[in-house]
Amino acid sequence: MKKVALILMVLTILSKVFGFLREITLAYIYGTSNISDAYLISTTIPRVIFGFVTVGIISAFIPMYSKIFEKNGEDEARNFTNNLINTLLIVVTIIVSISLLFTEAIVSVFASGFDIETFDMTVKFTRICLFALYFLVVISVFTGYLQSKNKFVIPALIGLPFNIVIIISLFISVKLNVLIALPIGFVIAISTQFLFMVYTIRKVGFKYKRTINFKDQHLKKMFFIALPVILGISVNQINVLIDRTLASQIAIGGISALNYASTLNEFVQGIFVLSIATVLYPLISAMAVKNDMIGLKNSLSGAMTGIFITVLPITFITMTFAVEVVTLLFGRGAFDINAISMTSYALFFYSIGMIGFGLREVLSRVFYSMQDTRTPMINASIGMALNIILNIFLSRYLGIGGLALATSIAAIFTSLLMLVSLRRKIGPFGIKRMTNSFIKILIASLIMSFVANKTFNFANDILSQSFSLLLAVVASVISYCVIIYFMKVDDVEIIVNALKKKITKVRGSI
Repeated sequence: MKKVALILMVLTILSKVFGFLREITLAYIYGTSNISDAYLISTTIPRVIFGFVTVGIISAFIPMYSKIFEKNGEDEARNFTNNLINTLLIVVTIIVSISLLFTEAIVSVFASGFDIETFDMTVKFTRICLFALYFLVVISVFTGYLQSKNKFVIPALIGLPFNIVIIISLFISVKLNVLIALPIGFVIAISTQFLFMVYTIRKVGFKYKRTINFKDQHLKKMFFIALPVILGISVNQINVLIDRTLASQIAIGGISALNYASTLNEFVQGIFVLSIATVLYPLISAMAVKNDMIGLKNSLSGAMTGIFITVLPITFITMTFAVEVVTLLFGRGAFDINAISMTSYALFFYSIGMIGFGLREVLSRVFYSMQDTRTPMINASIGMALNIILNIFLSRYLGIGGLALATSIAAIFTSLLMLVSLRRKIGPFGIKRMTNSFIKILIASLIMSFVANKTFNFANDILSQSFSLLLAVVASVISYCVIIYFMKVDDVEIIVNALKKKITKVRGSI
């Protein structure tokens, strides 16, 4: 699992780099303006309307597909997949039709603080972006299908064509002064992801059939499993909705600032957390079907420690250099000092919850693998209630930063609830050992951030800010690796010992 996760991490970095270029281009051209706010809301609405459904589909599809494949064979599993695709396309048609009729009402829910000009622009953009739902739903099923076949490369790389097309559409919109190119570019970008996956889907033997059977018991059971997931994920989308609505009332460009900060935060999640979780999920789903609880617990323990090792140091580095990171990545063009200030302020508070986001992502997949989707839904609902209360309270005192802090606190609280729930469900899975590793990694991260800060302050007196930041990051990585090694964190020792054995074998063969 660790080898595949590492490969996936590298591929995800490549895809996320292009994602950053997309956000940097948007920030350069439109900064934190009403145009960027309108564009971001219009592209958010389709993902919110159906985004939670797609996550629910993937979460329920993989264990269901594994079960059908195990008991009934490949043909039955493929028929189920085709039936699911066709059923969802019908559902999407209904959703798009209703959304086109009530677009203005939907936009008013998402952005109550917009002025008339921005509101009308958002409505116009949204009506175009809604058609991306047809591609999104098929992509979600294809992703689950490929992951169930242990094909992780293409799902990890579909962000490449998406980001390239978005970047092109941004330049077209400003060069030709045609703002409508923004939502059209979004739909085309989503469609390229679909086309990018078609070849691989065919290669693994999948053939599309126009079969629809609403009475299929597998389909009914999958939707029954997916419903709590959908409700649980919709809770997170409601949090996004509330964040964006309050941000639109706090400041012009507030939505954009939250988006840029959230993008930086999600970059870490995408590279490290999702790489681990994506590889882990099919693995533990197969273990759950075979009732291999020892293997499941060992895989979970390794995944959680992996998140501690990677996410904790990045959390402290991001908090220490929030302003410098935002300035380096976005501080040019239309992205002025005010935009840097708002975005870095939000990023600092988002960073606090990185570990909570990571653990929540992994733990929820363990429940899904055992076809228990109810527990994550309940925990997510509690987290949502907490987030709403904190949003209202903290935004009064901390503005945009308060919205980010509320999200972070809610994520940490939800992950703790899920840890307790999972301990009750499957029994001990090495929490004490992981706690010891967590403390060691936390101490190493604190020392590392101190080293990084001192290095930056020293270098910044004689070098540029960007180069000083680079030196500080290099110093932090070296110091962190050294400290972690001498603290003898379990998973690190395993990796080091494996490397030593390989080096010894190579020397012996020479």
